[in-house]
Amino acid sequence: MKLVHAAFRTALLMALLALATGCSISRHVVPVESATQIEKIHVLHNDRVHMEGLNDALVEIFQSLGFDAELFEGDRPPGALHTFTFTANWAWDMAMYLTYFRGTLLEDGRIIGEVEYDARSGGSNMSKFGSTESKIQPLIAEMLGRVQ
Repeated sequence: MKLVHAAFRTALLMALLALATGCSISRHVVPVESATQIEKIHVLHNDRVHMEGLNDALVEIFQSLGFDAELFEGDRPPGALHTFTFTANWAWDMAMYLTYFRGTLLEDGRIIGEVEYDARSGGSNMSKFGSTESKIQPLIAEMLGRVQ
């Protein structure tokens, strides 16, 4: 009987561990160095992102953090020193939710900051639901937190 009980506990612990590790949402930020000065951020319009308004929302996020920002399409505008490129994906699980976002801030073509939100292994983690902006804004704020 003790052997059956121990086997059951072990199986239960293994199942809980598998469930817990399968429900993670990761966030990663590479902050911009504090000596960096940014006058304006040019956000590259991504027409492959199929969420209406995300391109404009990113401009608004930068503006809400005190940065001048504008959207552009095609080649980098003349004189645009700082550009932000991104990709994003959504999935359905009772509702649409952001599963992946990666954004890169460049200075004259060189990466100076990055953000990543990854809920592809979110499983039953309910924090995966909520507005896309509420997932991205804190990451961008952290990325730019040291900038003057």
